[in-house]
Amino acid sequence: MEITVASSSFTLQNPSCAVDIESAATSFRKQNTPKTPLPKINCRYSPSSALGAGNDGGPDSVPRHHGKSQSHVAFENTSTSIAASQMRNHLNKLSDTVSDEQEKKLFETEMDNFFALFRRYLNDKAKGSTLDWDRIAPPAEGQVVDYNDLANSESVSFLNKLAVLKLNGGLGTSMGCVGPKSVIEVRDGMSFLDLSVRQIEYLNRTYSVNVPFVLMNSFNTDSDTENIIKKYEGHSIDIMTFNQSRYPRVLKDSLLPVPKSFDSSITDWYPPGHGDVFESLYNSGILDKLIARGVEIVFLSNVDNLGAVVDLRILQHMVETKSEYIMELTDKTKADVKGGTIIDYDGSVRLLEIAQVPKEHVNEFKSIKKFKYFNTNNIWLNLEAVKRVVMNNELEMEIIPNNKSIPADKKGESDVSIVQLETAVGAAIRHFKNAHGVNVPRRRFLPVKTCSDLLLVKSDLYSLKHGQLQIDPTRFGPAPLIKLGTDFKKVSDFQKHIPSIPKILELDHLTITGAVNLGRGVTFKGTVIIVATEGSTIDIPPGSILENVVVQGSLRLLEH
Repeated sequence: MEITVASSSFTLQNPSCAVDIESAATSFRKQNTPKTPLPKINCRYSPSSALGAGNDGGPDSVPRHHGKSQSHVAFENTSTSIAASQMRNHLNKLSDTVSDEQEKKLFETEMDNFFALFRRYLNDKAKGSTLDWDRIAPPAEGQVVDYNDLANSESVSFLNKLAVLKLNGGLGTSMGCVGPKSVIEVRDGMSFLDLSVRQIEYLNRTYSVNVPFVLMNSFNTDSDTENIIKKYEGHSIDIMTFNQSRYPRVLKDSLLPVPKSFDSSITDWYPPGHGDVFESLYNSGILDKLIARGVEIVFLSNVDNLGAVVDLRILQHMVETKSEYIMELTDKTKADVKGGTIIDYDGSVRLLEIAQVPKEHVNEFKSIKKFKYFNTNNIWLNLEAVKRVVMNNELEMEIIPNNKSIPADKKGESDVSIVQLETAVGAAIRHFKNAHGVNVPRRRFLPVKTCSDLLLVKSDLYSLKHGQLQIDPTRFGPAPLIKLGTDFKKVSDFQKHIPSIPKILELDHLTITGAVNLGRGVTFKGTVIIVATEGSTIDIPPGSILENVVVQGSLRLLEH
């Protein structure tokens, strides 16, 4: 095969280098009654094993009040009470549209939990409350433990106390895929789910244990996931599933629920973030089933974090320190400055997200010197403690209002502005005893959020062993920073432009934008920037070695 350069207008160069609204909530059903586990459970077992039969008001919960006139406060007090009362009435009407009694009971529990969240949101909004920045400090001694200081015995006896839980509620739409994100192929023909199953299966086989694998699905992913996991029925692994809550989206202007009935369109509902795992794990009955089985600890992580594998040292540390909650942290880099960080707030350990930071302190929040760590969302939880805080209604995680819009029903009408009230599992850290962070190596945080991440995990930088990605021992320094442009946003486009993954063992930084196609056997080293100008295409020839270069303009290769 001969290759002809059809166009060579390109350059190759070195880079320069409370308000009280109880009166509005008198009809809030069953708010103070004991919680009872509900029976709707999805479980799958291997034949090898069947399962056995508010805030404390402490100083860390006191917000800063911005000055408001008495008339302003009175107005907001009235508005908040009305909004809460109207929401409660509409939720009751939604419940009346459920015909099946068992389904209605489940739905009412969800709506009661949603109303409690909505009511707190109104309170917070009326107060104009924020964290008092002067009371925020970097974590104190003992609030973060270094991974290298943990005991290195790696006792396997604690594996019998463990379950692994993956957050599996997300879709693959951000990467242009249909269905659950967990089924996207990431390495050697295997999906996120395949890799997780292989890891736990290897663990069970190697140590003669039976660590259960639990998936928290959403209403978006449950049906597909149930069909997909059937292929694992012959494997030595127990797979259990449950659904996180389905909450109604809220109209931003009227603060009323979007859905008109229980069977309203799927677009009228939303999964309320992974902070919902506590309530959903309890209400599904899975929590009690795990405890009855002898499981004491659950290791929770995002399904797309390929670095989140079971670690015996952290497991042993949790058991021996009797900690109820451990958050894995890793050192911040310039790419992580917006990630949530662990802080000391009046002597209490808490999670601080960038959305909670006053504008004048955002740069301070991003400072690697003051806040050195960020949350990987690898969380270790004591199940008895989870049961306690749920039953006692102790969880009051910070609410994250997520503003979105949904398409109008009729052409010519503007989109409808809505708000989703969400919570994060990391925000629950302050509600558990002896909760702290462990500063772990970067290898335990390997998320795949974009096709840039996909290129990294598919490359020669990593090898696959028993479902775990292991970085090449000859690699020096952290993983390279890879930025692919919008032409590579969808997996299908990524595969079209990069049919063969380049070698990047010695790469530090890669940026590719525009219509760029990579040939087979391409190698990148150092810093490589490739920019195809608008209306142009750059074809990188097969076998090319690019090291510390900028490629810009247009370059077409024709086969003949």
